[in-house]
Amino acid sequence: MTRKAPPVLAVAAALALGSAVSLGLARFSYALLLPAMRSDLGWSYFTAGAMNTVNAGGYLIGALAVSRGMDRVGARALFIGGMVATAVLLALHGAFSATAALYALRLATGVASAATFVSGGLLATRLVADPHEPTGTGARAPGAGLVLGIYYGGTGVGIVASALLVPPLIARPVAHAWQAAWLGLGVLALVAAALAAMETRSIRALPQAHGPPGSADLRGLFAGLCAYLLFGLGYIGYMTFVVTLLREQGLAPAAIVAFYALLGLAVIASSWLWAPLLQRHRGGGPMTLLNALLALATALPVLSPHPVAVFASGLLFGAVFLSVVASTTALVRHNLPPAAWAGGIGAFTIVFAFGQIVGPSGVGWIADAAGGLRAGLACSALVLLLAAAVASRQRPLARPSPAAA
Repeated sequence: MTRKAPPVLAVAAALALGSAVSLGLARFSYALLLPAMRSDLGWSYFTAGAMNTVNAGGYLIGALAVSRGMDRVGARALFIGGMVATAVLLALHGAFSATAALYALRLATGVASAATFVSGGLLATRLVADPHEPTGTGARAPGAGLVLGIYYGGTGVGIVASALLVPPLIARPVAHAWQAAWLGLGVLALVAAALAAMETRSIRALPQAHGPPGSADLRGLFAGLCAYLLFGLGYIGYMTFVVTLLREQGLAPAAIVAFYALLGLAVIASSWLWAPLLQRHRGGGPMTLLNALLALATALPVLSPHPVAVFASGLLFGAVFLSVVASTTALVRHNLPPAAWAGGIGAFTIVFAFGQIVGPSGVGWIADAAGGLRAGLACSALVLLLAAAVASRQRPLARPSPAAA
């Protein structure tokens, strides 16, 4: 008896577990673990930031290798394999306390999470590649905005899960309590991988890409690329250090959990919140607005430790930052022909990764040398403001893709 394929939105939700693991658990949970690890292991801010720097470096390596991996094993196999590898690597964080070993694990986790996130994004795109064509699930595809919104929103699910799981584990009065939190994250990621594997079995093989990665002429999108580099440089400092800053400012542990959970819930809502803006504008207007809002969100806890300012910051930041990622996809789809989409998105991914590599160590270095985390995050806010200014210079290209209209 043939197993009936699940609805498209159920498959999209299963794919969203990949973004929950690859970003929510593997990258952004580190902000919750950092204060305990830094205190226990005697890290400087630079060392703490460098942990996310090497993670971003691994992500870049993984993103560059994804196309070759899909050619060998297929997108779905790479997606599930990346989730399982990420789960194992997260659990292994709990077995070591040597800085060198943790660097190696953060690097490897970046590679595995990139395999999951990039291949998962391509699978989600395949679900809505043609609204008139039956998908690999045997059903008609719903709107692209809804499916992709579910996929990106999975990151927020991972952030909320981290906020609920990590603090109780690291609060236990035992030596190296943070190690149990890493083990818990690994177990949670493995459960997510099992669920994703069950619900994505009906996805058929992806078609070949429309063009080689280097086929896009991106000279007209230079301002957008520069703005995205600055965004990667600026946002990651907040996502690495904001919990540490709030602890240093004396915010109660329960309030910090609520802050991070609120940020994650805002991420889940963000894709729907900004979708009309991204659909209407072909130039850099959306990137300009979103980066300016992120600059404000980053500056709020620097300017005031009051809980109102802190929670407003988390709500605003969560509601915006992944939409900057979506805005680059929209920019490419609006302005380049379909044959150049793969190359365009790939180029934006690479410059973003470079920004994420530099950002955490840069903020940590500033915090060590020039007045603590408030100074470091103030610099992040200024970088995001500069990103908004640069994005404002991005104009629509003369010949947009008819398919993106």
